[in-house]
Amino acid sequence: MTQNGMLILLVEDDEHDVFFFRRALAKAELQFPLRLVVDGEQAVQYLSGEGQYSDRAAHPLPDVIFLDLKLPYLGGMEVLEYIKNQPALRDIDVIVLTSSPEERDRKRAFELGAKEYLVKPAAPKTLQQLLTIHTFPKAEVKL
Repeated sequence: MTQNGMLILLVEDDEHDVFFFRRALAKAELQFPLRLVVDGEQAVQYLSGEGQYSDRAAHPLPDVIFLDLKLPYLGGMEVLEYIKNQPALRDIDVIVLTSSPEERDRKRAFELGAKEYLVKPAAPKTLQQLLTIHTFPKAEVKL
């Protein structure tokens, strides 16, 4: 948690999906810090505090991760596997937000520790509810 509240890490390579995610945050009246990484390698670097993310004051661990599965360099399933194998990261809720409706992807994501699995385009109301439930359970949010 940061001084400004809960921290969200969005792992998403599509700028349109980033726009819609930010819009859902705004519509839910949630003004908490959002960090963005655009591929799986950056996600692992951020979570491990490596490279440009080594300063934990500037790049604190997130409270929740919204993760796309189809990412460049390192896929979302590999990121989930990395998180599962890091004891310090296991308490972070991971919500998969992907274009894959495949049941095998859903099943594998849950096996690797995902808390939710949403297929894009997620309805804005659904995304707002998930933001509220998983990131800010005590926040008073107007939906």
